[in-house]
Amino acid sequence: MPSCTYAIENLVHPFFREATNDLKQTPREVFTEEHKELVKEGEKWLKETASSCSVVAALIITVVFAAVFTAPGGSDGRGMPNFLHDQSFMIFAISDMLALFSSITSVLMFLGILTSRYAEEDFLVSLPKKLIIGLITLFFSIASMMVAFGATVHISLSHKWNSVIIPIALVGCVPITLFALLQFPLLLDMYSSTYGRSIIIESSWRELTSCQIVAKGN
Repeated sequence: MPSCTYAIENLVHPFFREATNDLKQTPREVFTEEHKELVKEGEKWLKETASSCSVVAALIITVVFAAVFTAPGGSDGRGMPNFLHDQSFMIFAISDMLALFSSITSVLMFLGILTSRYAEEDFLVSLPKKLIIGLITLFFSIASMMVAFGATVHISLSHKWNSVIIPIALVGCVPITLFALLQFPLLLDMYSSTYGRSIIIESSWRELTSCQIVAKGN
C-alpha cells in the first residue's frame, strides 16, 4: 500500500530521505512512480466496497425510518401505540433509533470514501479509518435492526404463538453472524495495518537506535 513509504521513512535516517539516485529522484518519488498501479487498484477497490456497503446502509435507513411511523401492535384512537408501556415496545423503539443513527453514520463514512481525493497520504490513516468506522457502524445498524425485528415479533406473536419467538430470534442472528464472519477478517486487517503499524515502527526504531549506540561504543 502507499502508506508503506511513510512507515519506512520513520525507520530511515533523515539524510537518506532526501538522497537522490542517478535519475535525481528521491526515495519518495521512486516509490510513487513504482506504485501508481497499486494506488489505482486501491482506489478502485475502496470505491466498489464503499458503494456496495452504502447501498446496504441506505436500505437499512429506509426500513428503520419507515418503522418509526408504523408502531407494532397498532395504535389507539388518539394515535398512541397500544403497547407504549410494554418493555418489548421500548426495546423496539430504542433499537430502531440506534439502527437509524448508526446506518446514517455508516453512509456518511462511505460517502467520505467515495469523495476522497485518494492521495498517497490518504491511504495511511484517513481512508482506512473511514472504512473501519463505516463497517463497524454498518454491523451495529444490522444488529440493531434485527433486535427491533425481534421485539416486533414478540409484540405481535407473544399472545398467540409464544413458542415460535425463540426460533425466530435464533434465525434473526444468522444475518448478524454471517456479516461478522465475512467482514471481520477485513476489519482486522485494516485495523492492524492502520494502528498496529505505529507499534511495529516504534519497536523497530528503538532496536535500530540501540544497535547504533552499541556500534558507537565498540
